Amino acid sequence: MLAVHFGAGNIGRGFIGNLLYQSGYETVFVDVNEELVSLLNERKQYTVVLADESQQEQIIKNVSAVNSSTDAEKAVEMVAKADLVTAAVGPNILPFIAGTIAEGLRKRAAASDSPLNIIACENMIGGSTLLKEKVFEKFNEEEKQQFESRFGFPDAAVDRIVPNQSNEDKLMVKVEPFYEWAVDQTKIVGTKPDVEGITYVDDLKPYIERKLFTVNTGHAAAAYLGYHAGVPTIDGAMNNPEIKEVIEGAVKETGDMLISKYGFERAAHEAYAAKIVNRFTNPYISDEVTRVGRSPIRKLGPNDRLVSPAKQYHELTGDIPASLTKVIAAALLYDYKEDPEAVTVQETIASKGLEQAIEAFTEIPAASELSKAIVSQYENMKK
Repeated sequence: MLAVHFGAGNIGRGFIGNLLYQSGYETVFVDVNEELVSLLNERKQYTVVLADESQQEQIIKNVSAVNSSTDAEKAVEMVAKADLVTAAVGPNILPFIAGTIAEGLRKRAAASDSPLNIIACENMIGGSTLLKEKVFEKFNEEEKQQFESRFGFPDAAVDRIVPNQSNEDKLMVKVEPFYEWAVDQTKIVGTKPDVEGITYVDDLKPYIERKLFTVNTGHAAAAYLGYHAGVPTIDGAMNNPEIKEVIEGAVKETGDMLISKYGFERAAHEAYAAKIVNRFTNPYISDEVTRVGRSPIRKLGPNDRLVSPAKQYHELTGDIPASLTKVIAAALLYDYKEDPEAVTVQETIASKGLEQAIEAFTEIPAASELSKAIVSQYENMKK
């Protein structure tokens, strides 16, 4: 079985590529990083290390790579031959791989009528749906009708912390033991890919929101609150009792919203949330707050990890989520000069004022109770 995975970075190798190998796939990574591509083709294997006391190592074999910028034709050929296509390139890069995938699907359709599933494994809602939209923009109307039932783009919810790392062995990657990979089986075409670690579900939205509004919300909270307190790492932030209390409060607020919205059993969800918060304290994963907090404009978006649960909590309960509004305020205070989005946020606040900046980035109306609560938290934190 052949899997083609776009993105040979740490998540691609440490998470998706790891599970593909365990499931018996030969994996071809597609990337533009010539150093990684050359090393994968030279060694045909790499090492994954668990970030825990065991430091267990696993050798991932049957791998190779293609540089899509210098050998686009081969990348297209690999997609045409694949039994499964996956991607972990980051939400902003998905549109840039659409052309290669579209050409591969076109070439495949000319030679065979076998179905193919393409799964985007990104930290976003509807990653595969977005990728499909960008791929289908490359097709004419006849191709769109022909390919609609032949090529599936099932959305996925993925969760595994793979910290920023610099290893002497450029291919080795450290990953936390915990992982989750849920895939919407209603959008699968043909036979479901037999991949160890995938949980197929009929309704993905509860899983996506549970993950996004627990893991990503908590992680971002640790990053922005940690940065504000001058703490450089996530585990360091978690060792600060005041920060940890706010993070636990934010995760409780998102939990109350999720339980009300989806009917999650409270005890089970609270156990899940406690496990998630505990993951951030892992001393074997020293992740920088500036890496986790990067791109604050995206993270402050109306449908993302901070603002969406705050708005939903407010709408469902009528109460102001005190912890979430404090985290949003911390994100607005994030002024890391090496992050272009952080610079833009600070410039917008300086030029338009805080209330208008909040509305611009979060779409929360300036006169609303939620906006006023964020302003209050911001001013208190700034003091």
